[in-house]
Amino acid sequence: MTNPYTPNAGAEPQAVVGRDDQLESFDLLLARIEAGRTEQSMIITGLRGVGKTVLLGQFRTKALARDWVVVELEVSKNDEADFRRDISSRLRTALFQLSPKAKWTDRFRHAAAVLKSFTVSVDSAGTWSAGLDVEAAEGFADHADLALDLTDVLLAVGEAASERDRGVVLLFDEVQFLNKEQLEAVIEALHKMVQRKLPITMVGAGLPQIAELAGDAKSYAERLFKFPAIGMLASGDAREALARPAMDEGIEYHEAALTTAVELTGGYPYFLQELGYAVWTVAEGPTIHEDDVRAAVPGYETKLDESFFRVRLDRATELQRAYLRAMAQLGPEPQKASVVAEAMGPERSSENLGPTRAELINMGLLYTPEHGYAAFTVPHFDRFILRAIPELVVPPLKRRPRRKNPD
Repeated sequence: MTNPYTPNAGAEPQAVVGRDDQLESFDLLLARIEAGRTEQSMIITGLRGVGKTVLLGQFRTKALARDWVVVELEVSKNDEADFRRDISSRLRTALFQLSPKAKWTDRFRHAAAVLKSFTVSVDSAGTWSAGLDVEAAEGFADHADLALDLTDVLLAVGEAASERDRGVVLLFDEVQFLNKEQLEAVIEALHKMVQRKLPITMVGAGLPQIAELAGDAKSYAERLFKFPAIGMLASGDAREALARPAMDEGIEYHEAALTTAVELTGGYPYFLQELGYAVWTVAEGPTIHEDDVRAAVPGYETKLDESFFRVRLDRATELQRAYLRAMAQLGPEPQKASVVAEAMGPERSSENLGPTRAELINMGLLYTPEHGYAAFTVPHFDRFILRAIPELVVPPLKRRPRRKNPD
């Protein structure tokens, strides 16, 4: 009951450490927009388990403290219709948070009409615009072009927010799952917010490939966003992330125990929470020793294997699993496609394995840190793969049957 560690997806740990730079950048972003100035927004990048979602939660708390309206969205692989529904339902809520309907001015009624127009093509029944009680605005957000339509919506909501001297911040998690058209639309709309100096901005979080994807979508994305990368915690921060929650409960970590814990977890925030939770269940005294940490390792690894890791591997096909196993035996570093193919046997080449590699990237299991290389998006995934798949077994290459030569 008193276990102070929180090994749950996106759950805020008792001690949030090592992210001061990103928190200060967010404060600066909101302050400059409030002052009528422009500032680059952020898309936080990093591997799974480094605390991106937790950081978005911290941003939410800061924004609400400044009386901003927060629009949260966990992106999933949706088509345009679903994307429009997701965005419109949240912006509808934001409009009511900016002002109760009884106090709506012409700007608010226009924003509501534009929002209704944005959804009418995918929501003719009016489900997502219920309660707006306005007619769709002709000529706004009805271009059948997502970028133009989203820009119209954010312009209208931004004008309404400006009238109330308030801001709206979009907090998007899993940004890498936006498809090219959706990402282009978001970037283009935000660019217009900056040009008009309207109080709407977006801060996102995603896997490392998002910086490249954003640059491919719009060449000016690198001027619109900063892409700060977060990763493992520095040794001192990692030790504090473990020690401070225990101290709050009157328990102390021995220095050797902290050293071993940081080595085992690599300083990754999620792993620190899992190990801390496991140690708490085995340690008995008021001081946690190195032996307690080592005694907790089997439970720690089992929990990671059964939840954090396996849920990702279970979605893979036989050939995808073989590709991951070949990468794992080569080590945790980024691996060249041709080297992985070589490890999978003479029948395989980087060319015929290209689709498999692309599928794993699309699934969010791999990313490309540089051309021709791929790396795991999950820290320590190589260790898990070697435990879960003790032997590399490559399925035979499926060959097309030869066409008979007509005589």
